[in-house]
Amino acid sequence: MIVHCAIYKSSKKDQMYLYVACPEQSDKELDPFANVPEMLQQAFGRATFVMNLHLDTERKLARVSILHVMDSLRTKGYFVQMPPEGLINPNAVEPEGLRGA
Repeated sequence: MIVHCAIYKSSKKDQMYLYVACPEQSDKELDPFANVPEMLQQAFGRATFVMNLHLDTERKLARVSILHVMDSLRTKGYFVQMPPEGLINPNAVEPEGLRGA
């Protein structure tokens, strides 16, 4: 079974991606984020389109299980790929312009 999706990158978190299920055939334009909870949309920030992708069990993804992504797209309509462990340093010094914001 092939699952079609669109991939977006987050404006708030580097290397955080949102996979959104795309209907195979649709006569009308649908909101691609209709199934994505509002809280997740706010945490994700502005979504910038990266690419469309056709997923099947023969394909491999770099950082996540293809089966996990496909299952999430079928059941929830979306999948969030978090940044790799260790990429975010919670002890990093805040940039000068962001202190106290």
